Amino acid sequence: MATTNDLKNGLVLNLDGQLWTVIEFQHVKPGKGGAFVRTKLKNVLSGKVVDKTFNAGLKVDTATVDKRDMQYLYRDADSFVFMDKDTYDQVNVAAATVGDAAHFLLEGQDAIVATHDADPLYVELPAAVVLEITYTEPGLQGDRSTGGTKPATLETGYVIQVPLFLEQGTKVKVDTRSGDYLGRVN
Repeated sequence: MATTNDLKNGLVLNLDGQLWTVIEFQHVKPGKGGAFVRTKLKNVLSGKVVDKTFNAGLKVDTATVDKRDMQYLYRDADSFVFMDKDTYDQVNVAAATVGDAAHFLLEGQDAIVATHDADPLYVELPAAVVLEITYTEPGLQGDRSTGGTKPATLETGYVIQVPLFLEQGTKVKVDTRSGDYLGRVN
């Protein structure tokens, strides 16, 4: 248990059985009436963001979220298997929990797995990863000046839009949050 005076960015709260991360907080002391804390909270599982106001000094239930560096090993039916790099314990994470991060996971890749009471909450990847293009149509001669894009299949099977001049076998940097092409890697 903590009070609203202890709130800080990144703290995870347990409100009505759901886990919420504090994104922003602001202590407000109006000239008239009691002080309060205005917060912006993000649901850990769904990603939904809400504004919530607490009276100052109110007790709130905090949750401990354990973030560990893990290595992705392989996909097993409807789950992904990660290995703790310190203890070598293996953890199965449901495909629904991994979500869109699955589009950018390669075997042997490092990721951060957040758990609460040994239940995986989410998988956090680096902001950008380097992947190889396994298939793309050749660019048409004369199309270079338009700055157009074409679909390209990455080694994970995910399809992104890339500039026309890129060819099969090229390594590209991809934003893991949006799936956007960031640049070519030599």
